[in-house]
Amino acid sequence: MKFTWWKLLTVVFLLYSAVAGFLLPVPRLAIVNESIRNLYFHVPMWFAMMVILCTSVFRSVQYLNKPSARLDILSHEAAKSGIVLGVLGLATGSLWAKYTWGAWWTPDPRLNAAAVALLIYGAYLVLRGSFRDEQQRARVSAIYNIFAFAAAIPLLFILPRISGNSLHPGQTGNPGFNKYDLDSTMRLVFYPAVIGWILFAFWMTQVSSRLAFLQLKIDEK
Repeated sequence: MKFTWWKLLTVVFLLYSAVAGFLLPVPRLAIVNESIRNLYFHVPMWFAMMVILCTSVFRSVQYLNKPSARLDILSHEAAKSGIVLGVLGLATGSLWAKYTWGAWWTPDPRLNAAAVALLIYGAYLVLRGSFRDEQQRARVSAIYNIFAFAAAIPLLFILPRISGNSLHPGQTGNPGFNKYDLDSTMRLVFYPAVIGWILFAFWMTQVSSRLAFLQLKIDEK
């Protein structure tokens, strides 16, 4: 497997954001305190999840237009990477909630909507496993993947905003991080972290896709 420049960049950005995220100073805010460092992990994971899920649904659309086992695998593996990042996002969010809101889970609209979105994508994996015919599985999975993405967008970005009573920054009168505490030092860590996690999502998908290609003896190109 060829180690290309963007993989090296992924390693550099993730290592930098992890080390700098714990060592560099952060704004001293009431309640949030040192837990604000989780911003370097929790939020970039969600960014990476959305980017790789966009890639997955794009591959599904391509498959429906011109069916091929390669496109089916690429879509499936990208969706799996998105689910992994989503689970990590929920885990880091739950940890953050414990130290800022006093509970591992609260009835926050954004938390519940994110959990529902992941359950929908979890059903995608179950659905794939219920078919024996490869072509039927690929076609139904592609259609469901488009539905799952279409459902995830309002769940993650629209429903939490109209439902109100969210403790998340930027909602229900709470100012967003970028408005009052994402200072110049934090931006130097946050933006590389976002890029690093997005690149990591593609790297993870590439590795899992290549393994699937080898198992099915499919030309990855």
